[in-house]
Amino acid sequence: MSDAINNDAARLRALGDLLRARRAALTPADVGLPDGAPRRRTAGLRREEVAQLAAISPTYYAFLEQGRDVRPSRQVLDALAGALRLDDAERAHLHALVHDAAPAAGAGDAAQEEERLDPEVAALVARLDPHPAYVSGRRWDVLASNRAARLLWTDWTALPADDRNMVWFMLGDPRSRDVFVEWEAEARAQLARFRAAAERHAGDPGFAALIDRLHAASPEARSWWEGHAIAPLGGGRKRLRHPVLGELLLHHTVLTVAGAPEQKLVSFRLSPGDAERVAALLP
Repeated sequence: MSDAINNDAARLRALGDLLRARRAALTPADVGLPDGAPRRRTAGLRREEVAQLAAISPTYYAFLEQGRDVRPSRQVLDALAGALRLDDAERAHLHALVHDAAPAAGAGDAAQEEERLDPEVAALVARLDPHPAYVSGRRWDVLASNRAARLLWTDWTALPADDRNMVWFMLGDPRSRDVFVEWEAEARAQLARFRAAAERHAGDPGFAALIDRLHAASPEARSWWEGHAIAPLGGGRKRLRHPVLGELLLHHTVLTVAGAPEQKLVSFRLSPGDAERVAALLP
């Protein structure tokens, strides 16, 4: 079976998983339907109710949940997104699973090759000190980081190659709980962003190996993965804790690297006073 066929099958399974998870999370009252029978054997909406809300046949909807090889139109996906009360990120992910171009045959082998970062991008990251910055790749591997990021997060350059990964640091490395003041919210969001990427790369053995490793190491990763949460990339704020500097508030933005759209440059801004304190500790 070719890489492209494997990828298509994995995406369709992911589509079915997303539909089932969101259906189970809703009640008839959530969508304006009568409760019907006084006792439901399982939580959530019935398949027939979702099909009714989306104006499609129950059989067709069942095929979608089962991961059958059917290709719903964008109109059908929008109807399902409305029926299941998906947010904007989940709606976009639903479309990406079906209508984004799957990698061409042989792309799976290329995806396993070591990612290369433009040296000029790495130099830019270094110049941003004392404001932290790093670049992560398609699988959230840390491809470059400056001294400030290594001071406040961890020194990825000193870690084994498999541990130089933002998702692994967050969920597989217990030190992250000391670094992130709001660890649970940050970890949930990180996993939800990673899941969106993982399902676009369904069938990629590198993603599969990292997911298996996360599930083996982290009860939270196992539990939260079942919820099928999806989140978009975006800027915001983070509160970090440092043993010398105490708590720091950072604002960040995420930029895509030209020519390598799955590489992300994440740049953080400190207050002037905190920037001076970080600079004083840089090696």
